[in-house]
Amino acid sequence: MMEDFRKVTSVEDSQKEEKIESIVKVPTVKSFQGHCPALSPYLRGASKLTFKASLTLEEVQKENPQVAKGRYHPTECSALQRVAIVIPHRNREKHLLYLLDHLHPFLQRQQLDYGIYVIHQAGNTKFNRAKLLNVGYLEALKEANWDCFIFHDVDLVPENDFNIYMCDRQPKHLVVGRNNTGYRLRYQGYFGGVTALTRDQFSKVNGFSNNYWGWGGEDDDLRIRVEMQKMRVVRPSADIARYTMIFHKRDHGNEENGERMKLLRQVSKTWKTDGLNSCSYKLLSVEHNPLYVNITVDFSRELKIS
Repeated sequence: MMEDFRKVTSVEDSQKEEKIESIVKVPTVKSFQGHCPALSPYLRGASKLTFKASLTLEEVQKENPQVAKGRYHPTECSALQRVAIVIPHRNREKHLLYLLDHLHPFLQRQQLDYGIYVIHQAGNTKFNRAKLLNVGYLEALKEANWDCFIFHDVDLVPENDFNIYMCDRQPKHLVVGRNNTGYRLRYQGYFGGVTALTRDQFSKVNGFSNNYWGWGGEDDDLRIRVEMQKMRVVRPSADIARYTMIFHKRDHGNEENGERMKLLRQVSKTWKTDGLNSCSYKLLSVEHNPLYVNITVDFSRELKIS
């Protein structure tokens, strides 16, 4: 990992930092000031989120003129990490729009060099969140030498920009609480929703399993892989790591995975051969939209084989 990454404070250290007075918008800075600080001076803290029913993609683009092809970097300083946000997606266009509307300014206030990758599963086969995230990791690395990967559900929107979207010395879980759970951790060991791993951490565990078709289990599988590699999950404080979950009914094609408990019992035997090194897919398209890179893949053949 590059020298700049080693300078980033850990979760424990950053919580000791004094919060800096919030500023409404990230200003245009004329002079370059070297490395960005671990905590940006533009952070606001907690925000009350609103989701406008009439919101359009054109409005979000207009509000983010400095974002091009899903990429942004601060002009006033050099970001400490290059961060790829990977979002699994199918039939959630409105949720994606709401997330982009909040996430772009959120990340810009944190002075991040970032790119957003939306990984869309085509067809009617069962949804495979974990495999989509593996695809996002592999395809994003074809475009840039990312330091950190944030694996991000489309229906979770961060409420507090002191919840820093950078990787730590250990794998980081960013969703301590959310509105639909009373802002409590869903269960002990929960590692889903939004997670942050460095390139080294993610490759060390061989990524996600590719075998979780339908809802549930893949995040617990990843936690087991992390623990098997003698790493530990860290979290920001509960008053910061808060999210609003956009209400929705479970999607057709994402029914509960009845095989998940069986798969979880086999992780110690399967992790070396089931993951990044076995992630096969048909790449249908890569589209560089103004606000994100849209990568469409098809898993039909792979599901038949499995």
